[in-house]
Amino acid sequence: MLHGVWHFSFTVADIERSVDFYTRLLGFEHVHSQEQRGGYTGRLVGYPDAHLRIAQLAVPGRTPGRSTHDLELVEYVHPAGTRQDPEIRHPGAAHLALTVGDIHRLHERLAAAGVRFFSPPNAITSGVNEGGWTCYFEDPDRIVLELVQPPAPRP
Repeated sequence: MLHGVWHFSFTVADIERSVDFYTRLLGFEHVHSQEQRGGYTGRLVGYPDAHLRIAQLAVPGRTPGRSTHDLELVEYVHPAGTRQDPEIRHPGAAHLALTVGDIHRLHERLAAAGVRFFSPPNAITSGVNEGGWTCYFEDPDRIVLELVQPPAPRP
């Protein structure tokens, strides 16, 4: 039986670059970093000699559950990987949607920092989030992220 979501994880090319992006630009809090080699980690990921560098990040102000983090970043030191086609349209592609209070201001700040957006914020004109705003953008590894400014509460 499902009890909840422990965390979401992305495999990245450079852990320091990604921690900087997610903390400095997006506002995540860096909770913990560690390196893992062999043992259960090798069995878990299917590479007996795996060497991983891991950073755990949390949304600030969130009351943590049993897990202390929301997002985990993983760099495969060994075996090193290569980026496959990152297009969002391909099966297996994923994205993480982040809620924000002022999408327009954050979009301007991130765009000024060189973040690549698919488009400026779009008004949501139908569906359960009608009245909100949304846009897609990419992290340094071309992982797709989404900003969502939810609609004002309905009476």
